[in-house]
Amino acid sequence: MGKMVNFRQAYYLLFFLRLMSLSLDSIYQQIPTGEGELPDWQHLLRTVLETFDCTTGTIHVLDPVKNLLILKAYQGIPEFLLPKMNEIPIGKGMAGIAAQRKQPVQICNLQTDESGVARPSAKETKVEGSMTAPMLYQDRLCGTLGIAKPVPYEFTPGEESALMEVGRRIAEKLTP
Repeated sequence: MGKMVNFRQAYYLLFFLRLMSLSLDSIYQQIPTGEGELPDWQHLLRTVLETFDCTTGTIHVLDPVKNLLILKAYQGIPEFLLPKMNEIPIGKGMAGIAAQRKQPVQICNLQTDESGVARPSAKETKVEGSMTAPMLYQDRLCGTLGIAKPVPYEFTPGEESALMEVGRRIAEKLTP
C-alpha cells in the first residue's frame, strides 16, 4: 500500500508540474523580448495572479539610485494603502525583506502573523496566505513580486520555485 501512495503522490506531483509549466508559459508570453521594451505591468500581474490562483498582488521595481522598491502594478490593494506601498525601503515589510534577503518570504496567515515581517497596515489588505519573491538576475536585485490569497495558505516549494523563476525572467528583461 505504501508504494501505491508514493506512486499516486508522484503522479500528482508530475501533473502539478506539467500544469504549472503550461501556466508559466502564459506568464512568460507577457514579458516582451525586444530591446528596451517593458512589460505591461498590470497585465503581467493579472496573469501571475491567475496562474497562482491568487486575488491580490504587487510588482515593485528597484530604483537603484534611491535604493527603494517602486510600485509598478497592483491588484486587490485598498486605495488608502497605496501611499504606503508606492515606495518601499529595502528591509521593510514583506517586499523589502524579500529584497534584502534575496529570498522568498511567506506568511501562511497575514491576519494572525506576529513575526514582524509584515507591516501592521498589511492586515488591512484582508489577505491571509501571502508570498513575496525577489526578482533576481545573476544575483542582482531588480524588484519584487508579491502574491496573496484570501485564505490561510502555505505555498509549496514548487510554487515558491515557480514564482522565483517568474521573477528571474522579469529581472533578466530589466537588467541592462
